[in-house]
Formats: sequence, C-alpha cells, structure tokens
Amino acid sequence: MPLVTQYEPVLVTLQTDQVRDIPCGTKGGVMINFEKIEVVNKLKKEHVYETLLNYGVNYDNTWIYDKIHHEINQFCSSHSLQQVYIDVFDQIDEKMKDALQCDCTKYAPGIEILSVRVTKPIIPERIRRNYEQMEEERTKVLISIERQKVVEKESETQKKMAIHEAEKTATVSNILREQKLKEKENAMELQEIENQMFIAHQKCLADADFYSAMKEAEANKMKLTPEFLELKFIEAIANNTKIFFGHKVPDMVLDQRLLVGNFLENVSQQVHGERQMKSDDNA
Repeated sequence: MPLVTQYEPVLVTLQTDQVRDIPCGTKGGVMINFEKIEVVNKLKKEHVYETLLNYGVNYDNTWIYDKIHHEINQFCSSHSLQQVYIDVFDQIDEKMKDALQCDCTKYAPGIEILSVRVTKPIIPERIRRNYEQMEEERTKVLISIERQKVVEKESETQKKMAIHEAEKTATVSNILREQKLKEKENAMELQEIENQMFIAHQKCLADADFYSAMKEAEANKMKLTPEFLELKFIEAIANNTKIFFGHKVPDMVLDQRLLVGNFLENVSQQVHGERQMKSDDNA
C-alpha cells in the first residue's frame, strides 16, 4: 500500500564493508591509527526479515562498523605497541573475525562473517623510524647469519671433498702397494724356479762329472795289466837318452825290473781280487 508499505533493497550476496580511521591506544599509552579494515560478510536470505526488523536496514553499522571499533580498541588496550605492530599483528585478522562472528551468532544469526583484513596501523613517525632501524639491524643480523651458514656449508663441503680425496688417495695407494707386493711375490717365485733349475743343472753336471770320473777310473783299472805296465816300462827305458858306464849298470837294471815285476804282481793280484768280488756279487 502506498505510504504504508516500505520497500528497501537488501544485498544477500557477498559484500565488503570498509571501516576507516580507527584510532586506539596501546597498553603503553601510544596512540596509533588503523587506516582501513575490510570485513567480508553475507546476510542469509532466511534471516533477512528478522535482521531488518531487529536492527534496521543499516544493520551493518551496529554489528560491523561499531563492533570493529570496539574490538580494535579492546585488542590494543591489552597489548603493547611491539605486540600490535610486530609480534601478534598476523593474528589480528583471525581474532577480529572470531570476535565479530561470536556476537553475530548470538544476537544476529543471519550475519555471516567470512573474513577480516587489517592493514598495518599508522604509528608516530619517531617510533616508526626506530622500528625501521630495528628492522634494518635485524635484516643485517639475518644476512650475517645466512652468510655464516653459507660459509659453514662451504667449509663442510670442502671438508667432505678433502675426506673423499684422501680416501681416494688411500685407495689408490693401497692398490699400488698390493700391485707392488704381487710383483715382488711373482719375482720371488720366478727366482725360486730359476734357482731350482740352476741347482738341478749343477747337480746334473756334477753327476755327469762323477760318472765320467768313475768310468775313467774303471778304465784305468782295466788298463793296469802286467803287459801294459811292461810296455810302459820298456817305453820309459827306450826314451832314456842318458848312457851309464860301469860294472853296476846291469845290476841296476835288474833291480829295477825286479821292483817293477813285484809291483805288477801286486797290481795283478789286486785286480784279480776285485774282479772275483764283482763276479760273486753278480752271482
């Protein structure tokens, strides 16, 4: 009905409310300012009439804009500037989202808070410069630490390379030593074989000389017959170029023949005895 029925368009899809210029004081008394906080929210269709009936068309002023101011001031008053600006800044988004959703679920169930994005707060310039210097020093320390890690890594790598090279050298040295020992052993074996061959050769030569001497001795024994000795005596007398004169010469010759005869008789008996012994042995 005109003038009686009121009509308002209501957005039931995702919407982003931007809350700007939120001043707050930290636990240490430092005033800071959040330039912008974005709240992504959605109004459920089945709760549209109930929410508008209870909180009006501008329901988001009550449960988002005003609520963000309240929660930010509560958070800042219980934390120091260091915590708000550095230490727990990454937790502010989730804390704001949980705080908003908790009250909306309890008093305005049609409002769903999807996410909250908080920008870095604006702090006094003097403090900001201090933080920048602190960040620079922190960055230098981190760079120094990383450089030290790189140096330690390089040192460890060089150590591993040195150990690997030493192990490689030791392995090569062991192989060469074993090769030399093997060569020495082979040389000793060859020398032993040559020594055995030389000893065998010398033994064969000694045996041959001994056999030759034995045969020559046996041949000489066989030559020592009375006839052979008589022949040698005659040849010796014939080869004598000296001539002796006197009545004793015949006696001297006779005595020599008698001596030779006795010698030949003894030799003959000895040879005959040896031959008799050989005959007995063969029998």
